[in-house]
Amino acid sequence: MKKALIFGVSGQDGAYLAKLLLNKGYVVCGTSRDAQISSFRNLEYLEIRERVQLESTALNDFRSVLQVLFKTRPDEVYNLAGQTSVGLSFEQPVETLESIAIGTLNILEAIRFIGEPIKFYNAASSEVFGDINGAAADESTAFSPRSPYAVAKATAFWEVANYREAYGLFACSGILFNHDSPLRPERFVTQKVISSACRIAAGKQDKLYLGNIDIQRDWGWAEDYVEAMYLMLQQEQPDDYVIATGESYTLAEFIEIAFRLVDLDWRDYVISDKDLRRPTDIAVSRGNPQKARTKLGWQASHKIADIVKMMMAARTAR
Repeated sequence: MKKALIFGVSGQDGAYLAKLLLNKGYVVCGTSRDAQISSFRNLEYLEIRERVQLESTALNDFRSVLQVLFKTRPDEVYNLAGQTSVGLSFEQPVETLESIAIGTLNILEAIRFIGEPIKFYNAASSEVFGDINGAAADESTAFSPRSPYAVAKATAFWEVANYREAYGLFACSGILFNHDSPLRPERFVTQKVISSACRIAAGKQDKLYLGNIDIQRDWGWAEDYVEAMYLMLQQEQPDDYVIATGESYTLAEFIEIAFRLVDLDWRDYVISDKDLRRPTDIAVSRGNPQKARTKLGWQASHKIADIVKMMMAARTAR
């Protein structure tokens, strides 16, 4: 029976990954900075909290990371932890860089120190590519990060590549494009749109204020994407993969679908406020998942219309 350790098990991807691995017969351990007081709402939502072994770990503390690896003795380690908001990274750049870049380095160094054949997955991000003028990014596309979050993710990506090459670790990075689910917190714009559409339809909110609604993103479904993470660690050789749908849509199109599902015209309620725009942003983000299709046998099974419908259905069912 394989054992997996998930750093960041309480987040969207961590919770779905835990559920996937449990269903495949894994023993699953997960970490939080303080497992004694964390709510683990997402694990509760998926009804798996009692099946996950929870440990307290501080990723910016090498000794803490080493201790949890020695205690759990995992076959596979998934790093999904760290500050996850692009917008918040402009307000908390130091925390963002430390939690992502230093955290990833501590895990890699701890795995190297232990010297056991542990397979490691690192959550990279499409934000590392920056703005590439509408082209579909693949694994050979140069990085041009445009936020503290993207800079941190780019740093972690190259740490993984370095440890793979220098020390022979089985270490992979998944360069994931945007992916959503009902587990997204409302600080993410997609969940903000879903929640606001429902509140406006119920007469509990008047307007929805957003930044740039003309940005284009490649949106996928989180449960599809954690399947790709798992598949990367089942290969004979470690490698990095772009995970995406290959299709981009504007935020306005996402909004239109959500409001249409509650029989409203979004143009009557949504206001684009220039004061809410980020200092720098990416106009168009699109991925080319051909390598993942060819080598992993993976492809996205849900597109934007499905995603909005499922998020709306989950919201209205609460």
